[in-house]
Amino acid sequence: MKATFEYRQKLVHDPDATSSILDVFPRFLDTPGLIDQDFAMMLGDEASGRFLTKWSSYFKQKIIAESQSLPSSPCVEELRASFDTEASNDWGWDSDMAALLLLLHLLPPTSKGHKKTAKISSAQAANHLVRFIKEGVSLTAFLEKANTRQPFLLCIGEQKKNIQRFFIIVDQKAIPCDAPTSVAAFDGLFKAHFVFSLSYDEALSSFYTFIQTTIYNIDVGNTKESPRVKELRACLLQDR
Repeated sequence: MKATFEYRQKLVHDPDATSSILDVFPRFLDTPGLIDQDFAMMLGDEASGRFLTKWSSYFKQKIIAESQSLPSSPCVEELRASFDTEASNDWGWDSDMAALLLLLHLLPPTSKGHKKTAKISSAQAANHLVRFIKEGVSLTAFLEKANTRQPFLLCIGEQKKNIQRFFIIVDQKAIPCDAPTSVAAFDGLFKAHFVFSLSYDEALSSFYTFIQTTIYNIDVGNTKESPRVKELRACLLQDR
């Protein structure tokens, strides 16, 4: 896979290519770690490790604190319950995924004036980012209904806070993710956009742009950012 990296990059950036990258390189579907490998070859080991280093040491707690300003809603309250060690949280996500979803609420989808698409809520946009199915549900049947080109994270387990398997779903195919935690699995999901040259889901554009420029420090200054992305970054980094 290292030897074919340059060819693969030409393929994913070729607008006339008719074959899916996953058809040409099916090893992505049975060999965990290849997304990480390609991303590191594209941007270097330091950039590749940046999110996992910065998330736990700085951004997670900052986002949790900033999310206290969000208006209360059933979805927000369920996410906040993930941080309460005394609350019974049988149905919620673990604290890392809950913090990522609160970041999505802090950077909600915006309606594009030139498109006749209805603005969706942050709770609806979360379904574009991560989905959960219980252990035992048919993965094949799920993939047949997953009609989206933009990648998302599929979590399989008995409970959202206790995931047994992670997959990155691209073109209705499941790429195994051997990440030990939900935040490591999300790291792989973000990197898949670069490795396969995929645009961000429109509903998640501000969310992903913030993570790209503020946490990964990729293409800072060259990437178009919404005023809200700039505002949130200034707020979270003001006391560094």
